[in-house]
Amino acid sequence: MTVDFTHKQSAHCESGVVSNLLRFHGMEFDEPMVFGIGSGLFFVYLPFVRVNGIPGTAYRTWPGQIFKRFSERIGIKIERHKFSTPEKAMTALDKMLDKGQPVGMLTSVFYLDYLPAAYRFHFNAHNIIVFGKENGRYLVSDPVMEHTTDISYEDLARARFAKGMPEPSGRMYYPVQVPGEFGLNKAIWTGIKQTSDHMTRIPMPLVGSKGMQYLAKRLRHWPERQGDRKAIQWLGNVIRMQEEIGTGGAGFRFIYAAFLDQASQRLQNEKLFDLSKRLTKSGDQLRDFAYHAGRVCKNRKSDVKTFAELGDMLEAVAHEEQAIFSALYDVSRSQ
Repeated sequence: MTVDFTHKQSAHCESGVVSNLLRFHGMEFDEPMVFGIGSGLFFVYLPFVRVNGIPGTAYRTWPGQIFKRFSERIGIKIERHKFSTPEKAMTALDKMLDKGQPVGMLTSVFYLDYLPAAYRFHFNAHNIIVFGKENGRYLVSDPVMEHTTDISYEDLARARFAKGMPEPSGRMYYPVQVPGEFGLNKAIWTGIKQTSDHMTRIPMPLVGSKGMQYLAKRLRHWPERQGDRKAIQWLGNVIRMQEEIGTGGAGFRFIYAAFLDQASQRLQNEKLFDLSKRLTKSGDQLRDFAYHAGRVCKNRKSDVKTFAELGDMLEAVAHEEQAIFSALYDVSRSQ
């Protein structure tokens, strides 16, 4: 049960899986184009939604939305399934592999034994592709890996049915129909409009760049309001969500900036190119914020920022992104 499958490494699992799956079906879309058309960039701070007592922060859309939006905008028909038991999920997977169909699926990072131990933690929204089976082991294209790998039946079943939020429930998906022709320019503008709208125009203080500003203001006062120990735990979670869970902070800015660069060339629009350069700088600022926040969490003795200074850094990013995405919205509205 093997097929001729081309694997390419990517920065983000969902957009990388989409790109690799579509390449198998004869459609060449790189990761930035998938991510941009699928409107993957987002931000929300949820102080009232807590896991282990820590407020929720997300730098991305809900898992699966990038593929859903991209497919709708390009005109790709996707089949999706979830299952009640591991046995049913693995049987369905084997049937698709027998047909020569690579399958994307949702897994828990913790049970993917081919990953180094340091990278395995309880995160249940990691996308991979299974494209074959040899000697009882499943062949895996994991976008974060340089090369393809393999995994046992037992470990893959556990990864597909891990407990916790969100529960993977054996979810798997694959294209069943791809269009011969599609309106790429329209799809690009639709993706830009939705991302810029969600980052600047949703009338809630916890969402988009306003949500980042809200977090920055709250973060400044965590030590006196929560105590040093809890403040460091909360700050560490912000950085974990920003830089580890789904590449959401600087990494997403760099991917989206690459998308805007490509879009500017295709659409012959210099404004998109200028905004891509500004967003790259915003990504650099977020990486600096993560670096200094990490030093605070690790209790370094030199070059350490205060929580107030970290709040200032994050607020500066929020103001700049409000300006960037407002300008993007205006550009998309003019089309």
